[in-house]
Amino acid sequence: MNPTVALALDFGGTKTEAALVDESGRVVAGTRFRQSTGGAANSAQLSAAVTSVVQRAVAAMPAGATLLGVGIGSAGPVHAVGDLVSPLNLPVWRRFALRDLVADQVAKRFPDVPVVLRMDGLCITLAEHWVGAARGYNNVMGMIVSTGIGGGLILDGRTVSGPTGNAGHIGHVEVAGFDDPCACGGRGCVEAIASGPKTVAWARSQGWHGATGEDLAASFAQGDVIASAAFRRSGRAIGQAIASATSLVDLDVVVIGGGFSNATPVLFDHVREAVATRGEFDFVTKVQVLPSGLSGDGPLIGAAALVHRAEMVTPN
Repeated sequence: MNPTVALALDFGGTKTEAALVDESGRVVAGTRFRQSTGGAANSAQLSAAVTSVVQRAVAAMPAGATLLGVGIGSAGPVHAVGDLVSPLNLPVWRRFALRDLVADQVAKRFPDVPVVLRMDGLCITLAEHWVGAARGYNNVMGMIVSTGIGGGLILDGRTVSGPTGNAGHIGHVEVAGFDDPCACGGRGCVEAIASGPKTVAWARSQGWHGATGEDLAASFAQGDVIASAAFRRSGRAIGQAIASATSLVDLDVVVIGGGFSNATPVLFDHVREAVATRGEFDFVTKVQVLPSGLSGDGPLIGAAALVHRAEMVTPN
């Protein structure tokens, strides 16, 4: 039987990746391609990175395979009307027509396939619900804790995008007890406190001398007091945000992925401790906080799920 695949594109603040993903939620071997993005890139360089990975993934289509469609997950915010993107950490792209760029490339070989764009946090939530740690649950929040913090929601078994496509953007929920300035214009946003770069920056402000999240994790493993305080601080902020979100929409499970979430399991301990402080609200403290079950493939699998699991994806 010839395989049916989706072309998935994950676009973020440090990299973009494309791959083909089959109906079982597996990345097809030999079809995954990656290019750097980053805040120093100009618009033409970002467009070239996207074009490169999309063209290479299309060229890797297995003989006899059918392309069901294209799913795009992008760092937010997004603009559902027009399928535009304005990634916060990439200021050269404001209201950029990412979907049209990808559709134009794919149409050169597959002119009639659908192309769907959603925020990356929603994609990772779909992936976890499909083949990851949230299987079997219908009220789910997915979170990405990495260069930034994003999120997405599935409620009563269907995605929630909202009128602009940005529902579930948990990274810009403000948490009590913090006043860190955020690039969005707010203060005390969980992204400004607990993302990888911001956690590292806080540790450095306290006298720690490392440079990366990996360095911070290594210092923690060696018993460094500042590193320990940094993970405690970030975990508390993430947990407070999760407790607030659960109070609002009554979640069953929150699944956290992204590179910085893997720095140390202790981060999850601090997250759960913060949730547990809502002791009088058992509908909040019941929420399970779990690590991603998908390793680094989650964003691509989630983008593909926009196509493979289209029945769950609410229209904008």
